[in-house]
Amino acid sequence: MRFVIVLIAALLVSGSAFAVQPGEVLKDPALEKRAREISAGLRCLVCQNQSIDDSDAQLAKDLRLLVRERLVAGDTDDEVERFLVQRYGEFVLLKPTFGTHTLLLWLTPALVLALGGIGAYTAMRKRPQPAGAALDDEEQKALDELLSQDRSAS
Repeated sequence: MRFVIVLIAALLVSGSAFAVQPGEVLKDPALEKRAREISAGLRCLVCQNQSIDDSDAQLAKDLRLLVRERLVAGDTDDEVERFLVQRYGEFVLLKPTFGTHTLLLWLTPALVLALGGIGAYTAMRKRPQPAGAALDDEEQKALDELLSQDRSAS
């Protein structure tokens, strides 16, 4: 049991905390904080579902160093992101920008939800309604006979 607890603790601790190597950290804490914020929003082009801050891939390391070099050179956060988008395309951003070229990307979930709602509404509306429960004269007589037999048996 102790082994399982130690293993779980090790897995929880060994996340993104060790992706940025000590040699990459800037001496200026303000610049390092900016570098971390920028790199948390940039996609690792090798891993694709991790930020470069979380990835151990060599390309992610190169991108982290590039971000830090640009910050040390005096670029603003937006200038660093624009530089990387120009170089690697908008795919490098974990959260793509909202624009006409990404309109379909942003609106697809809403369109799917709306179409699903319309489809469900149409299916429910076209569903056959249960027939009325009125009995004709013969059925009513048969029911009355069964009920009278049941009462006399009790």
